[in-house]
Parts: sequence; structure tokens; C-alpha cells
Amino acid sequence: MNIKASNVQKILIVDDEQDIRQILTILLTGEGYEVVCACNSEEAIKLVDETISLILLDVNMPGKSGFVACSEIRQRWQVPILFLTAYGQESDKAMGFCAGGDDYITKPFSNTELLLRVKALLRRCYVYQPMPIKDSLILSVGDLYLDEETQKVTVAGVEVILTSTEYNILHLLLTHRKKVFSMENIYKSIWEEDGAVVGDNAVMVHIKNLRKKIEKDTRHPRYIKTAWGKGYYID
Repeated sequence: MNIKASNVQKILIVDDEQDIRQILTILLTGEGYEVVCACNSEEAIKLVDETISLILLDVNMPGKSGFVACSEIRQRWQVPILFLTAYGQESDKAMGFCAGGDDYITKPFSNTELLLRVKALLRRCYVYQPMPIKDSLILSVGDLYLDEETQKVTVAGVEVILTSTEYNILHLLLTHRKKVFSMENIYKSIWEEDGAVVGDNAVMVHIKNLRKKIEKDTRHPRYIKTAWGKGYYID
């Protein structure tokens, strides 16, 4: 289910540390956002609804981890998720992206860095969504269809639920058929950041997740092809 932005964007903060929840609440409300908090994954899952514009989700919490919570939230909601974690290894980031996260920030982080990532993620998901093309609202390749107006994606007539990042990558490749996009191209087009900020692993994991959703055989992809040593493309 996709979520539309309202005039006042609501951010859900999920962290078991009260001090962090309080600091983030003060920081974000000071920027004009509405804030709601949860102290664990179970509470967070119950609080997610169509009014939430973004989730700041701690990874290491008692009970269900943030990764597990993200996977469960993704079963119903496509709200952008920014992981907060003390772990900064590439393998940890890969786990976050595989769970359905959109971005990742490592503790301790500065207030400025957090606000920049929050604003960039909200902008990417709600402000800079691809605009419909007047004479071509439906993009297709084979039996894969992408409706630019509703942002609905179907394969063989069955709707496929994508995260905002997965949708944006697919839309980028579909609107530039046969063009090979390198990792750096995708960084700049989707994240609007320097590649070093996101890391090669992020794009590879999102492509892997996207292929799992749209391809019958991920080892022999029909839609998203790999140009070895160069990047990805749709023929």
C-alpha cells in the first residue's frame, strides 16, 4: 500500500532508549514534523498506518529486532524506512536493505546528518517521484507493466508491491531502455548523493530484491539485465 504525503509529515521514531526518542522528537518537531514514538518493534508495527510519512527504526532492540519489524511492516506498508544502528559493517547494511529499508545511518550521528538524510528520503519518496508522461502513462516490457500515474507495477497481471526505492530504480531503467546504468549513475539518479555515501552494496541489494519480485528466474533475468563490469539495463 502506498502512502501519500500530507501538509504536515508524520515521522514514527522507534527506539528502546528514551533519551534518543526525546532528542529526536525535539529535533524533528523543531523542523515542523509531527512525531509519534514507539519503544519497541511490536508497538511500532501497531502504530504504522497511512498517516506515517517516514519511520526512523532502531535495529538493536529487545524482542523483535528492527530488521524483523521492517520485514513485517513491508508486508502491508511502503512507507520509507531509515535504519538507526550502532553497526556500520557492509553486511549489516545489506541485511537492512534486504529487510526492505531505504536508508541507513550509523550511531553516533550528528543532528545535521540525520536531518539531511530525513529530508533527502522524504524528498525522494514524495516530492521527486517520477512525473507522468502525458502520452505514455503505462511503461511495459514483456508482461511487466508500470503505471506512472498510480505507480502500480504488475507482472503477468499480478500486482507486485515495491518499496519506493525499488520503484524508482525500475522506473529509471524502464524510461531509458537499453541504456546501461553504472552504480554511480544509479547513485546520482536515485539517491541524489555521491556514491561513497551509499556504497556499492546498496544498489546491488535493491536490484537483487527487485529481481526477486519481478523475475521468475533470478539467475536468468528476463527484465533487468546485467552488463558485466558496466551496470544494469532493461533491453
